[in-house]
Amino acid sequence: MSLNPLKTLKDSGCPPHIIEHSKAVSIKALNMASNFNKSIGSPIDLELVKTGGLLHDIGRSRTNTIKHAFVGAEILRSLNYPIEIINITLKHTGAGIPEEEVEILGLPPGDYMPFTIEEKMVAHADNLINGTKEVELEFVIKKWKKMFGNNHPSVSRLKKLHNEVCI
Repeated sequence: MSLNPLKTLKDSGCPPHIIEHSKAVSIKALNMASNFNKSIGSPIDLELVKTGGLLHDIGRSRTNTIKHAFVGAEILRSLNYPIEIINITLKHTGAGIPEEEVEILGLPPGDYMPFTIEEKMVAHADNLINGTKEVELEFVIKKWKKMFGNNHPSVSRLKKLHNEVCI
């Protein structure tokens, strides 16, 4: 990829703590993808995972709301990043946001569910990084239950995503 993701983050005005978080997510996503490749033998585009991990939170240069993924996708679109990177950014929030929740959350209509293995790797790596520190799934489940309630559908989506990508 000829575009420089770290320069893009800095030029967009991302604060240093977001850049450090993004580096940690990128490393975690690469480790997960490497383990997945070894276990399953399924080819994953590691460069895509690395770049997607670095750029997933670029929208936080403009907002720290749920809309940061959409804003980030728009930033990357304006910079002519490949659609694969734009989609990783758009679909990285939590374990994805299904259509029926998009409107409730005040997001523009669209597909916010990770579909490709690279999208899923970055989304879940982001779940497993708190700031710059790696956390266990149980930590994330407890945090989400506290934020959203014990029976919120995002908790079951999180567990399902974890089972898909963590081998």
